Amino acid sequence: MALPAQDTTGRLKNVTIVKPLVYGNIARYFGKKRDDDGHTHQWTVYVKPYRNEDMSAYVKKINFKLHDSYPNPNRVVSKPPYEVTETGWGEFEIIIKIYFNDPAERPVTIYHLLKLFQSETDVMLGKKSLVVEYYDEIVFQDPTLTLHSMLSNTPALTIGPYKHETDFEEKRERTQNKILNAHSKIRCEIDQLNEKLKKSKDAIARMKKDIGKLEEGLTIEADVHPT
Repeated sequence: MALPAQDTTGRLKNVTIVKPLVYGNIARYFGKKRDDDGHTHQWTVYVKPYRNEDMSAYVKKINFKLHDSYPNPNRVVSKPPYEVTETGWGEFEIIIKIYFNDPAERPVTIYHLLKLFQSETDVMLGKKSLVVEYYDEIVFQDPTLTLHSMLSNTPALTIGPYKHETDFEEKRERTQNKILNAHSKIRCEIDQLNEKLKKSKDAIARMKKDIGKLEEGLTIEADVHPT
């Protein structure tokens, strides 16, 4: 199959490739503060493909910018798994910057708020890990021929079992059902309001008709009994 024509910058015109991904963090409570540094949790922040593919085919590196209180807060990971594991006691924003093998493609930045605390009992007691992860997509619009080749020939991951902590398909289905239910509820409310409006308009029309008759009667009476 022939590729679309390239523009003057060497990019393929009217070509869009979408790469879905998952990012977030897992955290586990120690059960108490550590005596030496006061840390309460071990956590891992990560970026991984939504599908079972090796992102290194098109990703050069991922930079995780941690809080400045950490030694060497800029952590660079150049091959899967793209993750950083640390310990700490507080929540903060992690800046995730994804660089691509094609230098003509600008990096993509993601902002993730590290989550350590949740009210669920098993999480608070350290019996269960806290998982906070999100689905997102990188949209490559008019990629170069080189990047197009990288994106189209992505091998599968071979570093172990592949799964997400969150069932995003189920989550999407639940979200769609909520949206459909909300639409149905809004449509029902609109129909009810339209019916009330129609009744109000009919009542106003009847009142205008009655007022017209009353005014007509008063006019006739005035003509019959002139002052």
